[in-house]
Amino acid sequence: MTGSAFLLLPGAVTAEGVDAGVAAHYGNPMVEQRRLEQGRAVVDLSHRGVLTVAGPDRLTWLNSMASQRLDGLAPGASAEALFLDAAGHVEHAVHAVDDGERTWLVVEGSEAPSLSAWLDRMRFMLRVEVADVTEQYAVIAAMPEGDGFPIELPDGAIRWSDPWRLELPNGHRYSHDPNHPGAMWRSVEAIVPRAALAGLSDEVRSGQAEPAGVLALEALRVAAWRPRFATEVDEKTLPHELDWLRSAVDLHKGCYRGQETVAKVVNLGRPPRRLVLLHLDGSDTVLPKPGDAVVGVKVRPEPAPGEEPERRVVGHVTSAALHHELGPIALAVVKRAVPPGLELIVESHGIDVAAAQVEIVPADAGAAVEVPRMPRLGVRP
Repeated sequence: MTGSAFLLLPGAVTAEGVDAGVAAHYGNPMVEQRRLEQGRAVVDLSHRGVLTVAGPDRLTWLNSMASQRLDGLAPGASAEALFLDAAGHVEHAVHAVDDGERTWLVVEGSEAPSLSAWLDRMRFMLRVEVADVTEQYAVIAAMPEGDGFPIELPDGAIRWSDPWRLELPNGHRYSHDPNHPGAMWRSVEAIVPRAALAGLSDEVRSGQAEPAGVLALEALRVAAWRPRFATEVDEKTLPHELDWLRSAVDLHKGCYRGQETVAKVVNLGRPPRRLVLLHLDGSDTVLPKPGDAVVGVKVRPEPAPGEEPERRVVGHVTSAALHHELGPIALAVVKRAVPPGLELIVESHGIDVAAAQVEIVPADAGAAVEVPRMPRLGVRP
């Protein structure tokens, strides 16, 4: 796969890590964030993977394995779905849209080969055909108002609108915040022929729209509390821990791998970990990196005179960004038992960065069903 034409635009600086292969920014990430929010900018996401599933059984087949109801997905409608293991842990996350003939799945670039191979093994005798078309198709993104897009898309482009800003009727939201910032997240991804990227970058170069790098998009994503597979997910992740039941799980749907755990945690249990937003002290101009330890200071019992309070690692940073209004912020996954009012510390670059937490999945997130306790034998009421 050749380098993206967007990297040839003036000021482009190549991203590293999970977003290697596209532009991190074009000179001013803060300005690029504002342009994205205003619907004036385009983000190159051509490092994402694109799969297609064709055949008359495609939607019912995908529906049988996914956390989201897909068997009734109408042409042009968007959905987000997870593929889980038998214990309910997240293995893959897909952005799904159907065009009436094929279902298009956008995934992290590193996940495309493994997901394609797994889906191919699950075909059995059904009339479906899985293809990894990443070499032929690419993804760009914007945050338009309404049905528009900052640049003219080629004929046949496929649009996927992120459902995170919506409250799906059969989902579940752990957050108690009535002003959930996800309502402002208007991300739209367009699947276009990879050969069209040069022409689209020329439209940007001519001034029809502004370019924005992935740093700008990531900052807005973190501020919207929006989980991403490449950053927030590890081998132990349950959808509940990231509040992902909001957009990617249909609780009225059954019979898929991991469904028993999903239902059990919602109805009877508690997520073992929880996602939080951290407002970071920016006085040391240090932005944490993914994996940095989140530490809590034990205040009871009080330390003896001359001793430092005990520190315990309670979680880790998953994403961090410098937001144009909120300043330095991060998403972190912490233990369920961490008190919501506890001030935290992020250990990063050899420096302690003070962090105030905002609950996304609350510490008291519990069972949705009240189960009566059976009296013990021999004990009179």
